[in-house]
Amino acid sequence: MTEVPTTSPDGRPRRSFLAALGAVAVGGLAAFAPVAAAVVSVFDPLRKRSADRDFVRVTRLSVLPADGRPRKFTITDDLVDGWTTYQDSPIGAVYLRREGDSVQALNVVCPHAGCFVNIAPSGEGFACPCHKSQFALDGSVSDPSSPAPRGLDSLNVEVRDDGGVYVRFQNFRTGQKDKTPLV
Repeated sequence: MTEVPTTSPDGRPRRSFLAALGAVAVGGLAAFAPVAAAVVSVFDPLRKRSADRDFVRVTRLSVLPADGRPRKFTITDDLVDGWTTYQDSPIGAVYLRREGDSVQALNVVCPHAGCFVNIAPSGEGFACPCHKSQFALDGSVSDPSSPAPRGLDSLNVEVRDDGGVYVRFQNFRTGQKDKTPLV
């Protein structure tokens, strides 16, 4: 019977390689938990999306004219930028229209190129000063030659028991026919 050598050709014991491999594996497992926790805590603020925003109080129902004339309101909310929170920062604007107890909210951003639309001089709709897009009071495109690919973007509105008007504010991609939220 031949005897199996217990040393490698360079004279080291064969078991030293397995011991070194085992030490590397155990050390790697021991280091994994704190490294993973550090990575999660560093990137946690970047995972939070502003699109997850809830309804924001904008005004009171009694402030809106009941005849359907639009009024522009600035939307403010707490912004989180990485690890810093900015309270009551302007994040956009909306036009609110009231007809009876029903309220409609339209984003002021033109869906063509992102300019802010104004109330038309006639008061019968909205006009974009950048490329002459025209919109009806309900936000639909009112001029067939308008470059806007869709009407003004409507937003979810709630009129709550306290008389407050709340809007879920968000922005949408411009230059597209489909209403795609920005994340």
